Amino acid sequence: MNYTELALARAGAADLRAFQTREGLFPSGQEDALTVQRLTPYLLGYERYMVKPGDTYYRLAREYGTTVQSILTANPEQDPQRLSVGQYLIIPFGFPVVPTDVPFTSELLSICIQGLTVRYPFITQRQIAQTAGGRPVTVLKIGRGQRSVLYNAAHHANEWITVPLVMKFLEEYARAISENRTIYDLPAQQLFRRTQLYLVPMVNPDGVDLVTGAITPGSDEYNAAQDIAAFFPAIPFPDGWKANLTGTDLNLNYPAGWEQARQNKFALGFDRPAPRDFVGFAPLDQPESIAMVRLTQQVNPRLTLSYHTQGEVIYWKYLDREPEDALRIGQLFAQVSGYALEETPYASAFAGYKDWFIQEYDRPGYTIEVGLGQNPLPLSQFDAIYNANLGILTLGLQL
Repeated sequence: MNYTELALARAGAADLRAFQTREGLFPSGQEDALTVQRLTPYLLGYERYMVKPGDTYYRLAREYGTTVQSILTANPEQDPQRLSVGQYLIIPFGFPVVPTDVPFTSELLSICIQGLTVRYPFITQRQIAQTAGGRPVTVLKIGRGQRSVLYNAAHHANEWITVPLVMKFLEEYARAISENRTIYDLPAQQLFRRTQLYLVPMVNPDGVDLVTGAITPGSDEYNAAQDIAAFFPAIPFPDGWKANLTGTDLNLNYPAGWEQARQNKFALGFDRPAPRDFVGFAPLDQPESIAMVRLTQQVNPRLTLSYHTQGEVIYWKYLDREPEDALRIGQLFAQVSGYALEETPYASAFAGYKDWFIQEYDRPGYTIEVGLGQNPLPLSQFDAIYNANLGILTLGLQL
């Protein structure tokens, strides 16, 4: 399903011609500029609406299939009792912004970020890095408490299913805050007041775009990656790609036993830029890993979660370091998810983000490997993955 098909499905239109006819456009069946303009709100999940005589939040909610509370949340500066003809309102649609049935790309993530930050203005965003391919690495923030936690996903390109995982959680959490409900039986507004959640949903947007097809065959970026992959014919291309576009495995680029990681991976033949397992020419020589370190230093998190695939396992230690409370929290995460709590195998025990965080902060940090099978995992596993991890993602905000 492409973006047009997603927008049409959300609009309830059988096909592009039906949508164009309904919208009063010439039914060409082509994606002309005006058609794309009319489809865009169905991707973003909201419409910018100009108030007409007789409008009320209740009437608009009924017309757009949404709720009065959703409109109130999206328009915190407006007084619903003092609407003026000609003023503009944000009207959220009645469906979620984050899709869970299409492959994610950096563009789709940007669409979701715009939709969520408009529908829920208490979510903020900022760019923390620009990749070699010019794509932004973005952090989202939600919460007002003194305590902070930092979640991240998709250090590895073919583990992109972790992006909709954390983004769906963010949307459900924001909605629960807006509606003063619980999430995983915990009061959402209480979590919001207590904890600041910083979320980097796609650490490796260049690599994700290669694996999910946004970087197309024949393009300069695709050809450059293919040239790197040619030296490693046993690794499927592009499905086996974990690295960024420079051929560096970002989760092996942190200064926590980096030299040992280099020795381990060089011995396996990954001594040059590769689809996976190349540690870089020096620790923190990539903009994505530099940005993650700087962000961590800025927000000083109590706890970090790093989402990967696959194995249904939670890794909680770095070598013999056992931060206070790390075992207890890890056991709780294992209990609510059904995942195994394990120590990282020696061959993979160095130079990861979790390793660096534990080394530098001596606080609980976890690598969570979701799902089972061969990467990239199919979207048919998404619901099971989300249900298993909802408890972890929520409890991480209060532990």
